[in-house]
Amino acid sequence: MQASQSTVDTGEVAKFEAMAAEWWDPNGKFKPLHMLNPCRLDYITNQIAGEFGRDLTAPAPFEGLRILDIGCGGGLLSEPMARLGATVVGADAAAGNIPVAQVHARQSGLDIDYRHTTAEALAEAGEQFDVVLNMEVVEHVASPISYLTACQRLLKSGGLHICSTLNRNPKSYVVAIIGAEHVMRWLPKGTHEWSKFITPDELFALLEEAGLEPVDRKGFVFNPVTWTWRLSARDLSVNYVTASLKR
Repeated sequence: MQASQSTVDTGEVAKFEAMAAEWWDPNGKFKPLHMLNPCRLDYITNQIAGEFGRDLTAPAPFEGLRILDIGCGGGLLSEPMARLGATVVGADAAAGNIPVAQVHARQSGLDIDYRHTTAEALAEAGEQFDVVLNMEVVEHVASPISYLTACQRLLKSGGLHICSTLNRNPKSYVVAIIGAEHVMRWLPKGTHEWSKFITPDELFALLEEAGLEPVDRKGFVFNPVTWTWRLSARDLSVNYVTASLKR
């Protein structure tokens, strides 16, 4: 399912494909995502539970829901969704990520449908999902509006779209580029392009243009003392996440 016309930026894909083998190394190049993952999952699971009336304390609370993890990488979000009972499709434009994700899912005893494909190809094929997880991807595509429109087409009526990205301001340049890539060396230099970062207001406008209704946004805030992340209703200055619906 390869799309001849897509929003894939081949240069961005190559960056992540080069790091594919390190997806499940908590101290490797994806250490920032491993650190952020509990906070991301807290937001995601609560949004899904709230929208679909699910009890997170029940066994397999997401059973019956079909979830797409677009830009799934090695499966850091796909696997928790599968453990919660959802039917999960993990899609990534970087071919090298898929075998890594497949092997880890098998080792974990999880049945996840991983595919080397794009949002546009899935939409053209008529795929439909209750939830689309679009985490830390939109700042890496060639055309955010085309990409978000494809994500909207992938949602069933009443579906939930969760999208996280990086704000664009002087603070995010210092923290995400200088701090994460040059000082802490959490990520290889050049992983992010500050000019591609998107402000929350810009993202809300793009989501609305794509046919989605934004209903929530929160910041992911890092505490350098405790080395933990938390959700914030006010501080969206660097990392942030949004929820929107397809009415």
